[in-house]
Amino acid sequence: MTADAGQADATPLPEGSLPETPLPEGQRWDSIVVGAGAAGLTVAHDLAGRGYRVLVLEASDRLGGVATGIDVAGLALDAGAESFATRGGAVAELAAELGLADDIVSPNPAGAWLQLGDRAVPLPKASLLGIPSSPLARDVIDALGWGGAIRAYADRLMPVLRIGKDDALGPLVRRRMGRKALDRLVAPLAGGVYSADVERLDVATVAPGLNNALTQAGSLSGAVAVVLEERAAAVARGDAAPSNAQRPGSAVQGIRGGVHRITAALAERARAHHADLRTGVRVTAASPTPTGWAVETDAGAFAGSSLVVALPEPEALRVLGGLDGFAPLATDATGVTVELVTLVLPPGAISGDPRGTGVLVAADAPGIRAKALTHASAKWPWLRDAADGREVVRLSYGSGAAAPATEGLDDDAAAALALQDARAILGRDLPEPVASARVRWEQGQPTTVVGARGRHQALREAADAHRNLVLVGAAVAGTGLAQVVPDARRAALGIRRERFAVPGTPWTDEVAPEGAAHHETDGAAPPAASATAARDADERGDA
Repeated sequence: MTADAGQADATPLPEGSLPETPLPEGQRWDSIVVGAGAAGLTVAHDLAGRGYRVLVLEASDRLGGVATGIDVAGLALDAGAESFATRGGAVAELAAELGLADDIVSPNPAGAWLQLGDRAVPLPKASLLGIPSSPLARDVIDALGWGGAIRAYADRLMPVLRIGKDDALGPLVRRRMGRKALDRLVAPLAGGVYSADVERLDVATVAPGLNNALTQAGSLSGAVAVVLEERAAAVARGDAAPSNAQRPGSAVQGIRGGVHRITAALAERARAHHADLRTGVRVTAASPTPTGWAVETDAGAFAGSSLVVALPEPEALRVLGGLDGFAPLATDATGVTVELVTLVLPPGAISGDPRGTGVLVAADAPGIRAKALTHASAKWPWLRDAADGREVVRLSYGSGAAAPATEGLDDDAAAALALQDARAILGRDLPEPVASARVRWEQGQPTTVVGARGRHQALREAADAHRNLVLVGAAVAGTGLAQVVPDARRAALGIRRERFAVPGTPWTDEVAPEGAAHHETDGAAPPAASATAARDADERGDA
């Protein structure tokens, strides 16, 4: 019944038709990228496109990281990330560069539901991470009952005693709106989205601007209204996607055919510019040399002028833990395990979208082990068309420190549990699936919890203490493509400022450094002193 799509067995991304081209003897790589997720591939794409000799080393047998694809019953599906946040526009800009502009799509605006105990209700429309802007709205009362809604409304009457000082989301919501609002609205949504304990989620990270709006509005619900109004104004200005801004989670977009098409295109473009992308190569150690970096792998040693580490935090610290500045951080590294089970159901299994685009499950839902269900064929019109009457649902297991309920189960048992949960969540006697797939993701510690920003900074500072060493990815940028992509592009810019090459020149051609510098800068300012300097200049608008 199960087509296993675990980390070792997932269908890899297309790797193009170019053969692997070894570096000529006696030469070195301009940049070695360790890790071929979205961040690593973005750096490789940007550098190779500028004529840099790039080697990418990936331990698994696939490219794309959490933005890779799997084939289930002949459907090309996302194995991990299925959407990206629209904020900043960096992902859409990259997609356009890759020729995917016409394939950027918005999800079904029907919105998500909540599973509360033994009943399901729509997630309140005017809300932010489940926090309602109107506590006495009908959909809030449906979720909380009159008592819970009135307690949440008391937020409007309470003075703001901690101006801009709330760090954790859970305590803030509990104090302002009560436990019921936290447990029934915020914990299922925020905890499910970020795979972290809502008590530890950093307000500034998961809800930027909320603390300032709280000071301005004088209440938490009023602050949510301010943030939602600002987002609606951004849509009106054309600064954000017009995707039904008041629908929770709707400030996202996807790609027709799946988000994995972005990383597939990055890999294809990088190869077209002669980057060497190798899978099944595990890096065991890295050390600085007088001329750059030496990288040890289970397939031999490599030398490069710069080193880009694009790994989850535990793996990054395994590789770099012996270097100055990293050893103290390595002792603190913890990880989160998430498992996704996808079911492809026969035609007629589900009529319409009875639970919108999916369901977030509260902790008190009896007998349901999944933390969330995505009705993918209802959420994405392109998938509904491709599925030809079949239904695709994806269930998520594991959150925070808790092990997934699928832990220890074989693939058939995991699929059976997912089907049982899907029946309970959707309220349908679903038939056996046509096919199923299971993917396990070993992630670093949550990047959205209180203290994570300080840890990100500590990791960056440790890297910046070593010339031509750069960290990219969720370990330093935060969760999601909207965070990872612009950070990776800034990192590539920093490397280019450190060591120039002629844009578009194949790496097989030798280029005089002075000529490369002249072509790259074209009379611009001299190179920044470090990757951090490049990031700072870019953020100031100097670059």
